[in-house]
Amino acid sequence: MVNLARLWIGTPYMHQARCQGVGCDCLGLVLGIWTDLRGGLPEPPPSYTQDWSEAGGGERLWRAAERHLIPKPVSEAEIGDVLLFRMRRGAVAKHLGIQSAVGEQAAFIHAYSGRGVVESRLTASWARRNVARFEFPKGR
Repeated sequence: MVNLARLWIGTPYMHQARCQGVGCDCLGLVLGIWTDLRGGLPEPPPSYTQDWSEAGGGERLWRAAERHLIPKPVSEAEIGDVLLFRMRRGAVAKHLGIQSAVGEQAAFIHAYSGRGVVESRLTASWARRNVARFEFPKGR
């Protein structure tokens, strides 16, 4: 899974896109990897704005992740986990990444506005924003 995610590094950031090498956002990155691993998508992604559901406060991205991925404790880090981040206190969780390394050199791959798909250290600042962790279901 991480090897697939690393193939996306350098893809430009493009809101609501999921095309490796052309453009994607953080959800597009996860959906692109899902498609590579499992074939089709489990449900069509909803239309969404860059603020997701901040106006209404609903955790739409979190609920969708719970429907299709396997929730696990945030403290049980494994390579290949899908990470969900809350970017501001009191805001909805709306950023995703793929855990690419654990331990002292913990890192994750994500699509970041203005930077595209990058691999970043999972610093204390990022770690405190991580509110949920999921694993991909096994098999096709």
